[in-house]
Amino acid sequence: MSNKHTLNKHFIGGEWVVSANAVTMPIINPATAESIGTLALGNAADVDNAVRAARKAFASWSKTSGRERANYLRAIAQQIRDKAESLGQLSSLNNGKPLSESSMDMGDAAATYEYYATLAEQLDSRQGTSVPLQADQFSSTTYLEPAGVVGLIVPWNFPFVTTAWKVAPALAAGCTVVLKPSEVTPLVEFELATIAQTIGLPPGVLNIVGGDGAGVGAALVDHPDVAKISFTGSNRVGERVMQAAARRMANVSLELGGKSPILVFEDADPQQAAELIAGGIFFNCGQMCSATSRLLVHRDVAPAVLERLKAVAEATIVGDAFAEGVTMGPLTSANQLQTVCGYIERGIAEGLQLLTGGARLSRPGYFVEPTIFLDVPSSSALWREEIFGPVLCVRTFATEQEALELANDTDFGLAATIVTADAERARRVARALQAGHIWINGPQAVFPETSWGGFKRSGLGRELGPWGLQAFLEVKQVTQPVQ
Repeated sequence: MSNKHTLNKHFIGGEWVVSANAVTMPIINPATAESIGTLALGNAADVDNAVRAARKAFASWSKTSGRERANYLRAIAQQIRDKAESLGQLSSLNNGKPLSESSMDMGDAAATYEYYATLAEQLDSRQGTSVPLQADQFSSTTYLEPAGVVGLIVPWNFPFVTTAWKVAPALAAGCTVVLKPSEVTPLVEFELATIAQTIGLPPGVLNIVGGDGAGVGAALVDHPDVAKISFTGSNRVGERVMQAAARRMANVSLELGGKSPILVFEDADPQQAAELIAGGIFFNCGQMCSATSRLLVHRDVAPAVLERLKAVAEATIVGDAFAEGVTMGPLTSANQLQTVCGYIERGIAEGLQLLTGGARLSRPGYFVEPTIFLDVPSSSALWREEIFGPVLCVRTFATEQEALELANDTDFGLAATIVTADAERARRVARALQAGHIWINGPQAVFPETSWGGFKRSGLGRELGPWGLQAFLEVKQVTQPVQ
């Protein structure tokens, strides 16, 4: 693969347009900390250009049938499947995740476009649905209208996947899109523009503007012609997005942080539990909003589980995404490396006991060891704050009620995992946990058909499933007297 990727243009109105801003930033390979290209940092003028193109395209795109839009979505999905290998390589080069994980991402993205193609087709038959009324002298029908031009702001931890979660339902609904990929991982995201050109997506339906949050994100959120903002990222930035959107009463969806628990009960199989724990915190180097970064393990099974977990963690092969056998890549940016190392150093300074890990690897790139702290008090920042790295905090419990209280004692509520042989207990605990997605005795499998989003400070609204489509639709009710 080429080691220089120059992204000095934005994709606007179906064409590659030179940025209005002459400033660029390097694109980094996190496995080497070396530049592999440059990205033009768009500004408010680029955003305005893209919004105007999207607004122009909306006039016709919003009038197409769901079946027509479904054809384009399926074509996107097929292109992703056809180019899965090269797309996965670009993602790994820029994000750092092992090729096996990037390959999964491409499959997930394609499945998302295919799913929303089906929902787009079904949307046609949902128009003009009659609503039964108590008042017989009136009739009322419901229509679902596209929200308008939408601004989509996506993160760097799952490039192409979180983009699909937003772009697919937005296009299915009949909206036109201005997408801001993360400036950290733009390489694979801009390939979506090439796909749009290949399948003949009408100009202006999809626009992509590269740049940072200050130059592009803020301009997109503030733009008066953007009807809705969908943002995935940190709580700090999400709060600013919400405040800005509120000033003009723009619709907003937010998928934010997490501090998710994994609860392991006394009847759990220790080896299965260890593997699920490791998968929940070391996959994608722990850079997941759903990462089960708080382990609550019953005190009777804790010694056996922790013994196996330590072995699994120390058997993790950390390295370059393209190296044979690697199971965990680097952190994706220098900033994230600094953040994660800061938390590890803080835990050591607090006197927390290390089961394993705790160090940055002495090699080029942004590598850290899988790290596990034991007996972390609930007052510690490591227990309460999202670290977004391969750092696990452990506590033991004696009763189910204690486990639930510890699990729910958090500002977040995105996800949780339960490991137990007792099906009734699993059902009971799942209902009691304050989280948007619960896994029982399995990995963090997420499907296009199921909802994604959380309670509390983990965000507003839901992505995926029919809820993901509804987020880009407005409800219109038409009521009249019966003639």
